[in-house]
Amino acid sequence: MNTAMGEASITNHPVVSQERWLAERKKLLARERELTHLRDQVARERRALPWVRIDKVYIFDAPEGTRTLADLFEGRRQLMVQHFMLAPGWEEGCPSCSFMADHTDGMNVHLAHRDVTFVAISRAALTDIERFRRRMGWKFKWVSSFASDFNHDFHVSFAPEEAKGQVYYNYGMQPFECEELPGVSVFYKDDSGDVFHTYSTYRRGVEAMMGTYNLLDLTPKGRDERDGPMEWVRHHDRYEPAPAVKAAPAAASCCHTQT
Repeated sequence: MNTAMGEASITNHPVVSQERWLAERKKLLARERELTHLRDQVARERRALPWVRIDKVYIFDAPEGTRTLADLFEGRRQLMVQHFMLAPGWEEGCPSCSFMADHTDGMNVHLAHRDVTFVAISRAALTDIERFRRRMGWKFKWVSSFASDFNHDFHVSFAPEEAKGQVYYNYGMQPFECEELPGVSVFYKDDSGDVFHTYSTYRRGVEAMMGTYNLLDLTPKGRDERDGPMEWVRHHDRYEPAPAVKAAPAAASCCHTQT
């Protein structure tokens, strides 16, 4: 979106009476309710999907030592995995995956109380993961899948020879674009200890982790992405200072202004 055009659309936006606004708002509310009911229906269909038993043993490098996929549940029945784009040799994680991860720590206590353990998984060495996590100030669990086929089996990491052709991603073949791509996967462990893959989502499906987008969608300027999706996203320690808010002049009678 051209900046000037975007600003013009805000400046020239219709302004109406409260009565007219309320009528228009009620029309939109009906559409929002339709969307809410559709989202609920899709969630029911998602929960009704059949599962796939995980028979392969995946080993991960964690701060406390090697762990299997079953170990990562940490006593809960459900495991949610962020496939975090951080490959061996990378200096830092993907900015968009980092944007997703910025929302995680605050949600984690709530997820745990709904029988969900969250973990990020990347192919980078654990030392590189820990270095980047310390820089970002994150607390969530993050393990390395470097010694296993986990990332490849869940179609978020691709071998060098695949760079010359097409890769299987988001449930279809597509041209190679990067050795790492994002995703979110969910697993369930039953009383016998068997682990099942219940769901994975890719592409815009990972917006489920991006609470900032949900709030931006409520604002007049929306996501305001002029040059493509997520072009504005930075690692949170690399943003320029946000524009300062002009403070209102202090009243002359304020006791704190007296000398």
